[in-house]
Amino acid sequence: MKLHTLKPAKGSVKSRKRIGRGQGSGKGGTSTRGHKGAKSRSGYSQKLGFEGGQMPLQRRVPKFGFKNPNKTIYKAVNLDSLQELSEKIKTTNITIDVLVGNGIVGKRDLVKILGRGELKVKLNVSVHAISDSAKEAIEKSGGTVTVL
Repeated sequence: MKLHTLKPAKGSVKSRKRIGRGQGSGKGGTSTRGHKGAKSRSGYSQKLGFEGGQMPLQRRVPKFGFKNPNKTIYKAVNLDSLQELSEKIKTTNITIDVLVGNGIVGKRDLVKILGRGELKVKLNVSVHAISDSAKEAIEKSGGTVTVL
């Protein structure tokens, strides 16, 4: 076997359909486009969402509400998950890197600690935001909170 002798398996490569090459080909005349109308013409492209002149869906459905493009979205992490994490990895320093490394948050997420659950260990927490109840619970257990 040599490079110049290589070829695809028999029957695996089909030749393209040659349309508009006369009646004898069986694909002449209308060139597989049906008869007349805009869709048979060259250069035809339908507008996005066009429904044949009927009022399109995006105009029939009413609009409401407002999406603030500047809203900050935090990934919520509760005290009970911090408790489990500190028991699992046996550390008292909880940073963003530790949370990302253990798959609790993504590396681009902003993290906010919330106050659900109980904290039995002294933790030093460093995150983007924290609720008042969570901050109180961490400081009550003897830990510290750093807001980035």
